[in-house]
Amino acid sequence: MVHLAVDLTIHEGKLDEFQGVARTMIAGSQKEPGTLAYDFFLSDDRKRCRLIESYTNADALLAHFTGPVVQQLVPKLLGTASLTGFEVYGDPGPEAAQMLKGFGAQIFDFWDGVSR
Repeated sequence: MVHLAVDLTIHEGKLDEFQGVARTMIAGSQKEPGTLAYDFFLSDDRKRCRLIESYTNADALLAHFTGPVVQQLVPKLLGTASLTGFEVYGDPGPEAAQMLKGFGAQIFDFWDGVSR
């Protein structure tokens, strides 16, 4: 599996627009067969957001990154919020790794643990 944690700071007065775009992104991600989780979390003050994403494997992540959610909707989301942190857990594969690094993502290789 590959997991992403994306931190965003929502621009002043843009919360409603941010939430509208995010809901469209969620609907699109639900249609992607390899997307296991695509969850938005808001801070109490509604100024910060963390998006947690999980994919079955590197191919599913690449399909997401080359699909309409990222290609069409991420630019709209970034009109309402600033990217303030981006971490990837697991092997995203070489092509997705290049794309992720372009977003400033830090990639953490799996070392050891247990997942159920």
